[in-house]
Amino acid sequence: MTLPNDIKITPELVKSHGLKPEEYARFVKLIGREPTLTELGICSAMWNEHCSYKSSKKWLKTMPTKGPRVIQGPGENAGVIDIGDGDAIVFKMESHNHPSFIEPYQGAATGVGGILRDVFTMGARPIAAMNALRFGAPTHPKTRHIVSGVVHGIGGYGNSFGVPTIGGEVNFHPRYNGNILVNAMAVGLARADSIFYSKARGVGLPVVYLGAKTGRDGIHGATMASAEFDGKAEEKRPTVQVGDPFTEKCLLEACLELMASGAVIAIQDMGAAGLTSSAVEMGAKGDLGIELDLDRVPCREDGMTAYEMKLSESQERMLMVLDPAREKEAAAIFRKWDLDFAIVGKTTDTLRFVIRHQGEVMADLPIKQMADQAPEYDRPWVEPAKQPVLSDVPPPDDLRAAILKIVGAPDMCSRRWVWEQYDSLIGANTAQIPGGDAGVVRIRGNKAIAVSTDVTPRYVEADPFEGGKQAVAECWRNLTAVGADPIAITDNLNFGNPERPEIMGQFVRAVQGLSAACTALDFPIVSGNVSLYNETNGQAILPTPAIGGIGLIPDLTRMATIAFKAAGEAIILVGGPGGHLGQSIYLRDVLGREDGAPPPVDLAAEKRHGDEVRKLIRAGTLSAVHDVSDGGLIVAAIEMALASGLGASLMAMTHAQLFGEDQARYLVTAAGDKAEAICADLRAAGVPAERIGSVSQAATLKIGDGPSISLGELRSAHEGWFPAFMAGEL
Repeated sequence: MTLPNDIKITPELVKSHGLKPEEYARFVKLIGREPTLTELGICSAMWNEHCSYKSSKKWLKTMPTKGPRVIQGPGENAGVIDIGDGDAIVFKMESHNHPSFIEPYQGAATGVGGILRDVFTMGARPIAAMNALRFGAPTHPKTRHIVSGVVHGIGGYGNSFGVPTIGGEVNFHPRYNGNILVNAMAVGLARADSIFYSKARGVGLPVVYLGAKTGRDGIHGATMASAEFDGKAEEKRPTVQVGDPFTEKCLLEACLELMASGAVIAIQDMGAAGLTSSAVEMGAKGDLGIELDLDRVPCREDGMTAYEMKLSESQERMLMVLDPAREKEAAAIFRKWDLDFAIVGKTTDTLRFVIRHQGEVMADLPIKQMADQAPEYDRPWVEPAKQPVLSDVPPPDDLRAAILKIVGAPDMCSRRWVWEQYDSLIGANTAQIPGGDAGVVRIRGNKAIAVSTDVTPRYVEADPFEGGKQAVAECWRNLTAVGADPIAITDNLNFGNPERPEIMGQFVRAVQGLSAACTALDFPIVSGNVSLYNETNGQAILPTPAIGGIGLIPDLTRMATIAFKAAGEAIILVGGPGGHLGQSIYLRDVLGREDGAPPPVDLAAEKRHGDEVRKLIRAGTLSAVHDVSDGGLIVAAIEMALASGLGASLMAMTHAQLFGEDQARYLVTAAGDKAEAICADLRAAGVPAERIGSVSQAATLKIGDGPSISLGELRSAHEGWFPAFMAGEL
């Protein structure tokens, strides 16, 4: 068989498509001839790292993905969990790292748009969004510009679409100077018996293009996401998509209306690799072929080639297999919403992916092999070197100055400047806005879900296994701290070049740590994303396996918050005294060191402590709850005080006890006359607990006979850095 091809496929052209010579040779052997340019583009899209997971698939298969509440695990557009009463939560996290570095506003905006489509293509209405952002050093000349663009891109898209952004993370480190991370998470609500899937069914059924028109933006976006940067990243700007949140909102309403009509047999959003991946994945999952006629594809630019149409990543588009009896009804719905509706192909029984354009066959490929038989690598890896446990970390010269420095540091200061750019209340169901341990959204009545995103990259760098465990454990703690039962997680595994054994070793051990924690905490992984090749000129990012967790709050009247509630209440440390300063914020921001082993994670203790704290929250015994993490218990106490305007008087403690980042710990408050009984009950359940102070009416933080710091000073340090940095005053 010969197909029209007026462009010779050269080794340079193959390389520019991200395929290695042996991968191209495999492709040629598979199809038995030299490919057309369009076919080369299709192979490039489907066999790149971003779409095929060829370096990570082996390890992803080892992760725990099942549980009593799991309706749909990995393999679909998003994961689905059962929260009772016929309700289901649909959620996923995904990266848009490379595009956001090149063009921060559109890269971040389309990252939000893409993850929202992943959720509503399953039949869910988006009810919340989160994000996890990592930027370069504040002193780097590009950082302020990138932060501004990314934050405004997230806010511009999410606010216009109408989904509340209820929390997230923002961190800075020089290792992200040349490769930032923008991980977006979306959460949707659906009926458990009305979930829509991407598996095509039926032969001879219409394949329908829905949404916005196709343009030339985003071509090779997936390929770019599967390669490391060099010094010419700016030249990749044309591969960044352009988003339109208002069109996406119309697409949401049209799709949900269409789904309710019974016309949808299968549906898939056009994300990475656009029309190519959506069609191939739908057909391959259903053991069907797909034929497409590109002359019918709605285009917004003249003269687009088959190659361009197949690889475009223009936004706000869907592909659907339609019940032919409902064609007129379906078309009318999309016309009403002023969106394109075009029958562009059909399902077949040939197991071939056939593309026609201007009367000629431009591609004819085996569909299952393109989707399921990409190269799968067992990359060589080496065990990461472990850092020693630090046994003698000196105290600060000035405790008061050290505390003020930590609460005002870039990684520890208030993120108010960021989250105030987001609408966190739209929809009127937000029960806890950013600033606490987790965002909370009401479902109906008093039922709610809690959402948190977490990872501590410096821990993962120092010990990927313990760091992976800690990312899951902290997410579990944050959900527990608001009174939620942790149910399931999504992940976004951001690492450097997997072809380097030391990077692959980080990935493998981190995945093993995640898996161990998810198993021990009954916290399965139901969806996710892997983002590799996050490095520039050979400098990899910190390994960053971001975790997004969902928990269920059965009764909002028993939701916990971090703010102190009344003077005279006891402050209780649950989980034992601190002391671990390796990889701590104190070590880094006060002593200027980044070394030592991270705190170990005792998963049995983590579960036992969290379960007991949740019981106390449900019983109404505790008035405030906050997990202890970055900065140790002193930072937790300060955040609780600043959230309330009430002060704290703490017992005398060593600097290791104040700043130690030991895991499985919470700071809680309760009525003073109940403190001893609470501590006794916790100890009887095998949970260390001790009263360490009291909430005070005076707006100060007092530590034993040591320094007294006014909340005004603490607030000024905590709230001041971000606005000053973004105003160019630092």
